[in-house]
Amino acid sequence: MTSPKSECKHIVALPVFNEVGSVNEVLDEVARYCDEILVVDDGSTDGTSELLAERDDIILINHDGNKGYGAALTTAFSYAVEHQYDVLITIDCDGQHEPQRIQDFVKEINKTNADIVSGSRYLKSFDEDSPPPEQRRLINFKVTQTLNKRMGFELSDAFCGFKAYRVACLSKLNLTETGYAMPLELWVQAACNKLSVVEVAVPRIYLDENRSFGEKLDNPETRLQYYYDVMNKAFAALPGDCEKLKQMRIG
Repeated sequence: MTSPKSECKHIVALPVFNEVGSVNEVLDEVARYCDEILVVDDGSTDGTSELLAERDDIILINHDGNKGYGAALTTAFSYAVEHQYDVLITIDCDGQHEPQRIQDFVKEINKTNADIVSGSRYLKSFDEDSPPPEQRRLINFKVTQTLNKRMGFELSDAFCGFKAYRVACLSKLNLTETGYAMPLELWVQAACNKLSVVEVAVPRIYLDENRSFGEKLDNPETRLQYYYDVMNKAFAALPGDCEKLKQMRIG
């Protein structure tokens, strides 16, 4: 590992599903910046599982079938809590996050003592930034503005998967959403638990602008309503001591 170790016990987790073309390259790079790597293989069927089984430098958890992006993240959260890590960093495996920035997240969570350090592709500009697909940018903007207005956050990017979590706070969450919108359920519960959040700027890299969200969710209006439905369900499930949020409805 080329970077100095942090004083906190941390692990990097990658949710993986059908990433045979990028998984080894990404993991090789991640290994340069962190000694402990957890991969949650969410039922890959394209040869990814076979590549992962050959590696001896990762902790591997295999889901029996494709359970969803949110389910893979929840598995990583449970592992970090069970094994008493101080910090969990999550990074996607499709090449859109730069592993050399992992230590930036560790340093920021140590420096600020924040509960969540969230990557933002809109906090500042980088020379290598890709122009965002317009509908995805618009949905991100609408959802981010809703989180800020309704829940008191000061976010610029609601959906970036590059994050660092203080593991002690993860045990306060009860996450049930298994799909792409799980991070929105997480934001609702973070607001209820008054978790502190800071953002770290990361480059905006889109390698697959035509990425599918699956069936009906490729329709932008349907996807936005799905996001609102997940937040509304999360509001309704909050405990009574979050009464103001519990009564909230969006959309």
